[in-house]
Amino acid sequence: MRFALDSSHTDFASSIDALLTKADMPQVVRAWSTGDTGPGLELWQRLAETGVNALMVPEENDGLGADAVDLVVAVEQLGRHAVPGPVAETLAVAPALLAQVAPDKLPALASGSLATIAAPPHVPFAVDAESADIVLLVDGSTIRLGEPGSAQASVDRSRRLFSLTESEVLGEGDFMPAFDLGVLATAAQLQGLGQTLLEVTTDYAKQRKQFGRVIGSFQAIKHHLADVAVGLEMSRPLLFGAALSVRDGAPDAARDTSAAKVACGDAAYRAARVALQVHGAIGYTQEHDLSLWLTKVRALVTAWGTPAFHRGRVVDSLAGAS
Repeated sequence: MRFALDSSHTDFASSIDALLTKADMPQVVRAWSTGDTGPGLELWQRLAETGVNALMVPEENDGLGADAVDLVVAVEQLGRHAVPGPVAETLAVAPALLAQVAPDKLPALASGSLATIAAPPHVPFAVDAESADIVLLVDGSTIRLGEPGSAQASVDRSRRLFSLTESEVLGEGDFMPAFDLGVLATAAQLQGLGQTLLEVTTDYAKQRKQFGRVIGSFQAIKHHLADVAVGLEMSRPLLFGAALSVRDGAPDAARDTSAAKVACGDAAYRAARVALQVHGAIGYTQEHDLSLWLTKVRALVTAWGTPAFHRGRVVDSLAGAS
């Protein structure tokens, strides 16, 4: 079977890319990092107007009732542009949880409200809880509202982490389908981040000169960039394969989302390392835009389950099937 995105998917991706390209994303991300969420929230509102926030909200709750493939198409673009805020939580996880225990909150989510979630042990802290309109705390099967507690340090300054204290109980629900959607959305972000890092680094290698030659002509640089390109190309089918598994409710959906998270995380991390090597010392500086993508990759590699956890899920699934 050959899977390919249809024109509606590619057009949707292009519209999101065009919107985000017009925004000064480095400025938006830096403002968010300092606590000035105004530009970022304005950007999120424009995204909501394109239907991004409503993708996974059921039609009866003013959403689009889209599926996991549409989600991946959108979130990959948000990753490409390093959009700040609780991306996976707002677009993927919160709709799945609220549909079970508080569907009355879904219309606000579809219209542009942000949501965040903490669900120990794999999601111990809530991202940007002070900026979110809906804060959820999951304890086993109990889903309740949460209140932001103490702030935690993050390698990504635009990804502020908060512990949560318990508040009103919303109800009982099944967290695992929502968890897998969070894993899938995080993998899509990583795929997009890796692609941008590859493009930016390739462009830099074509311009930067050493010893009278552009460094992109050096064989070692070519090999590094080729390895990154191959890694991203190989992780992409796993990402969309997992989206199909989630969409179709396949019995191996958990395994497939974990495989996608590992592959996209490895590919994006390789892209980040090569980008830093090719850019040299300038890549270490916070003043260079590259740092905004590098730190987000590092943070998301362990978000929604560590690589070790997801590798374990894949191994357990395969062992159980043998």
